[in-house]
Amino acid sequence: MPSTDLRVLVISHAHPSLSLGGAEVASYNLHKGLNEIDGVESFYLARVGHPVPRHGASALMSLRQKDNEILYHSENYDHFMLSNRNTDEIDRDLLRFVRDYNPDVVHFHHILGLGLETIYAVREALPDAAIFFTFHEFLTICHNHGQMVKSGGAKLCNRASPIECNGCFAGISPAAFLRRERFIKAMLELADHYVSPSTFLADRFIDWGLDADKISVIENGLDIKERAEIRPLGKSQQRRSRFAYFGQMTMFKGADILLDAVGRVPEKIWGEDARMMIFGGNLDRQPLEYQEKVNDLIEKAGDRVRFYGAYQNSEMPRLMKLVDWTIIPSIWWENSPIVIQEAFFHGRPMICSNIGGMAEKIRDGVDGVHFRVGSAEDLADRLVEALTDNSLWDRMREGIRTPPTYMDCANQHLAQYREVLESRPLAASPAPHHSVASTA
Repeated sequence: MPSTDLRVLVISHAHPSLSLGGAEVASYNLHKGLNEIDGVESFYLARVGHPVPRHGASALMSLRQKDNEILYHSENYDHFMLSNRNTDEIDRDLLRFVRDYNPDVVHFHHILGLGLETIYAVREALPDAAIFFTFHEFLTICHNHGQMVKSGGAKLCNRASPIECNGCFAGISPAAFLRRERFIKAMLELADHYVSPSTFLADRFIDWGLDADKISVIENGLDIKERAEIRPLGKSQQRRSRFAYFGQMTMFKGADILLDAVGRVPEKIWGEDARMMIFGGNLDRQPLEYQEKVNDLIEKAGDRVRFYGAYQNSEMPRLMKLVDWTIIPSIWWENSPIVIQEAFFHGRPMICSNIGGMAEKIRDGVDGVHFRVGSAEDLADRLVEALTDNSLWDRMREGIRTPPTYMDCANQHLAQYREVLESRPLAASPAPHHSVASTA
């Protein structure tokens, strides 16, 4: 393999072939884009754990991924401290690979399951490499699944502190939360630069205490080639009346708010042609009380709602052909949900909660409409607006901006990599590069 000018190691908490989450897709798209740029080489390392069995003595393994991809098996993880208790395997297996590959840039997209100790280990093993860390939610700030929502309810949290966090988790002392915060910040400060897909998320981390000069906002890039056609209207149908929800059926995603809103629209406005199409799974994994609430709302909504179950990202172009509007009713801040980019790529205006990354990405009255977060009544009003104003859909569609591609994203990252490497005072001249794809 020819020599390269820049070598990057992208690290994710999971491989998208095994876990199709937003962070996994974003990190993999970056890896793919970097490898399509002349003079740049990227290797992808993803954590794997139960139920995937370990292959042998080494934590390094493969499940027939490509030559420039490898898995690292890790399970001894402390979810409170975001810490890996098995540092021996980090030193023995992970660092063996890292030293062999000898990248100029190590880019962490998550440490879930890996532990923050991996940042420390990489910093010691590769003192001249630039370390990047991308934030995808608030997990390093918030112990409540990184949602910044008060535990036991839907009240939004505006700022974390040991006292506030103890209020959510009475069994964990403020002193423990303080130790958690200090440990996490100490590990994150080892990184040379941070990336956030939204300004909203970046501002939250700056408010938490991270250096604003070390944070860049770079939107995740899409890898989609087929654009869905606009749904044709029949001779007797003149309005854009097909709504869709894409996402997990969790309490933070606000599916119950959406279903409640559908039932509030007057029958004479909803009519015979309107439909709410639900594409999502994992309701059976939610608390029983929430499952019962959603099922009751589905029953009350009757034939207004069609529930299609889980879907794969590859199905999106076909599914988008069926809908006019997409809706994000999340009750947490969100950051940069991929469904926003997908909907805009396919030319579908959006209706969303008026907070966080949703309100940043979807511009009220320009390419979508906002409703007050958690309010089924306000969302119902927006549905009525969409069903009665026949010009609204066309106006919102005209305002849609084309989202960045994975190549746009890769080139923006590459520019930031070079800027950081050039500004590092102790950066050494990189050794001649060779590929380890065939030996890893």
